[in-house]
Amino acid sequence: MENPVKEIIEKQVLTVVKAVEDKLDEEIAALDRLDLEDIEALRERRLQQMKKMAEKRSRWMSLGHGEYSEIPSEKDFFSVVKASERVVCHFYRDNWPCKVVDKHLSILAKQHIETRFVKIHAEKSPYLAEKLRIVVLPTLALVKNAKVEDYVVGFDELGGKDDFSTEELEERLAKAEVIHFEGESSMRASKLKSQSRSVRQSSNADSSDSE
Repeated sequence: MENPVKEIIEKQVLTVVKAVEDKLDEEIAALDRLDLEDIEALRERRLQQMKKMAEKRSRWMSLGHGEYSEIPSEKDFFSVVKASERVVCHFYRDNWPCKVVDKHLSILAKQHIETRFVKIHAEKSPYLAEKLRIVVLPTLALVKNAKVEDYVVGFDELGGKDDFSTEELEERLAKAEVIHFEGESSMRASKLKSQSRSVRQSSNADSSDSE
């Protein structure tokens, strides 16, 4: 007598397999229906998208994106925020907490080329500090379309200590939509991939030992 549970599982598996096959058949049929003109149009559209992205990246790089730099004076702040759509500006003084923020922003500037990352000495920028109500240092002013939309003040939102991770700061900036962010932290995703690779290697080593 057949095992009824086994029969149910086999039927479910067959149903899933059939659904996957149907989906693949639909995609293959759609590709078969494309003529040479359609394929050329798709290729041209893709090339245009790539060209636009390359132009964007080139413009960002020319504006100083991709690196973490210091704004020399208050008047330069205004030209920086007008030139770039998204800016993270660190108001700092020469102390340890601000150096911690420097370390994280140096990493994120390379990770998020779409955003300009800069710093300005708060005590040498009294007009700007007063206008933007900068009291606690470090403070990050998060600027979009030349307007300060949000602030990260001190470490309160980052666990209250100076040992917060770059990923935590990245997620806070993403929450303010001052960086592009899709799902997992870009850094956390690469770290997880590395961990996964290590686990697989360890698993392979264990299996070879057992043999």
